[in-house]
Amino acid sequence: MRRRLSLLAGVAALGLTLAGCGGGDTAPSDTSNAKDASGKVGVFTWWADGSEKAGLDALVDVFAKDYPNVTFDNLAVAGGAGSQAKSVLAAQLKAGNPPDSFQAHAGAELQDYIDADQLEDLSGFYKDNDLTSQFPKDLVDRLTVDGKIYSVPSNIHRANVVWANVSVLKKAGVDPEKPAADLDGWFADMDKIKASGTIPLAVAGSWTQVQLFENILLSSLGTDGYNGLWDGKTDWKSAEVTKAVKAYEKALSYTNTDRDSLSDWAPATQLVQDGAAAYNVMGDWAEAKFAQDGDKPGVDYVYFPTPGTAGVFDFLADSFTLPKGAPNPAGAKAWLTTIGSAEGQTAFNKVKGSIPANTTAKTDDFSEYQKSAIKDFSQDKIVSSLAHGAAVPVAWLNDLSTAVSKFGGDKNVDGLQTSAAAIAAKFAK
Repeated sequence: MRRRLSLLAGVAALGLTLAGCGGGDTAPSDTSNAKDASGKVGVFTWWADGSEKAGLDALVDVFAKDYPNVTFDNLAVAGGAGSQAKSVLAAQLKAGNPPDSFQAHAGAELQDYIDADQLEDLSGFYKDNDLTSQFPKDLVDRLTVDGKIYSVPSNIHRANVVWANVSVLKKAGVDPEKPAADLDGWFADMDKIKASGTIPLAVAGSWTQVQLFENILLSSLGTDGYNGLWDGKTDWKSAEVTKAVKAYEKALSYTNTDRDSLSDWAPATQLVQDGAAAYNVMGDWAEAKFAQDGDKPGVDYVYFPTPGTAGVFDFLADSFTLPKGAPNPAGAKAWLTTIGSAEGQTAFNKVKGSIPANTTAKTDDFSEYQKSAIKDFSQDKIVSSLAHGAAVPVAWLNDLSTAVSKFGGDKNVDGLQTSAAAIAAKFAK
């Protein structure tokens, strides 16, 4: 497990060749072909509403043109980051009732499905569609487990982004164009905002707090220290982690008191849009919400890497699988073909706020933010998101999320570190 997580959560240059990533002579066990697809294809996602549903709709439009003989069956279950959907999916897979394809985060999140022998190897599909030459090598490396690839990414998201209300910052005497360089500077700005009578930092419940936690860890520990939490090189009970957890505790002190009652990310982002809060640490799907609501970058809002993480890209990717026992494997491959195509990725990501995984996709009319993200992904250090399944398997994330949620109530620094260390020891064996 340590070796696999090290591969998945490491930073670039992981030593795998493109030929190796392509899976060589290994082919999926099913022999279905996308060109023969017809009937209905059931696709399971958590893109049920808002800007996320709009992105899915754009992708489905391309799919309908690519495969007019296949009907898309939307099996979406609401809940940001798949918080609800993953539980529903697990029950369906256990009952032997898989969808034709399901959404999962690329990286370690797939490990549980792989270990349970629930996914087809798509290495042959990658070879047939020449995908390894169209996706960035670092992304292909992160998709590869023991020489095989089990999903097709639809995008690349960034999790270490702060979204800020321009008017609120100016009112508090904080320059929107000059974000703080580190956490201390950011907390000092939050003190000014708090003194002005506005909530400094908006956050919601469950996974959004885990995402804030990972951002504070990344800022405090740096890339090597952060990556070490997942491969065993960083001691969860070290003084460095104690400092990071105390910084997270301080960050929580600036947040909205109703955070645990907000079930998903959009209400927290809305607090920033409404001027009720200054900042929101959120993945760049928030960009799609700002755009959909008519907000203008530089005028209504600004964005920047979480202070202390400039030059680092906290990575996640929404990807799609071919489950073993899928009712319509040819339809699933048709869906995966559209997912990986340049046209599909352009249509989807333009609406979703993310950037294409396919480097041949056209991005000339993408937003200012998206163009900056494309540039940053090409040159920044890449780390894997905790909250979004890239850094650790689902079971590890679930246990750690419970510990982080408990900390939000009791503020027991030693308790969180002890729990996190025990969780890491359990899953790293």
